[in-house]
Amino acid sequence: MILKVARLGFPSLRTASSPVPPDRIKTKEFQQLIDDMIETMYEYNGVGLAAPQVHLPMQLAVLEVHDHPRYPDMPDVPLTVLVNPVVTILDRTPVEEWEGCLSVPDLRGRVPRFKRLRVTALGRNAEPVDIDASDFHARVIQHETDHLKGEVYLDRMPDMRALGFLQEWQRYLLKPEPEKE
Repeated sequence: MILKVARLGFPSLRTASSPVPPDRIKTKEFQQLIDDMIETMYEYNGVGLAAPQVHLPMQLAVLEVHDHPRYPDMPDVPLTVLVNPVVTILDRTPVEEWEGCLSVPDLRGRVPRFKRLRVTALGRNAEPVDIDASDFHARVIQHETDHLKGEVYLDRMPDMRALGFLQEWQRYLLKPEPEKE
């Protein structure tokens, strides 16, 4: 079932999420929620979705990047379920790129994120998950785990002049990278 996505202003987006009891993960209801979140992410062409975005302040996020129309040059990220994730930054080098969010529709902004991280969590079946991610994969994890803390990408933007509506972003702000010799 496709879930309604909360937009900025809905309280769950600004509330720190509660951990999920591990014994709840394998329940039929929780497994259905995971399926519904994945289906919702696909429906809205997202690369990730956190439970607060579907009105639920719990520590659950899903992500996947595969042949994505908005990110055709990005490496694949396998379908991943993160329950109660803990992020450890491994490389604090800031990498600034454009981001959008299903809960902040029609806007794009330049956001600095850390280059590399490790995330430990429980997976879809309460199994331990341990991922070392860098670049775009790390960006997606940071974006989704920010939601679990009640934060959105706008909170990380150092310069609000680097924010624009999608249509204007595509036309005026998204400049092609200079060709490398």
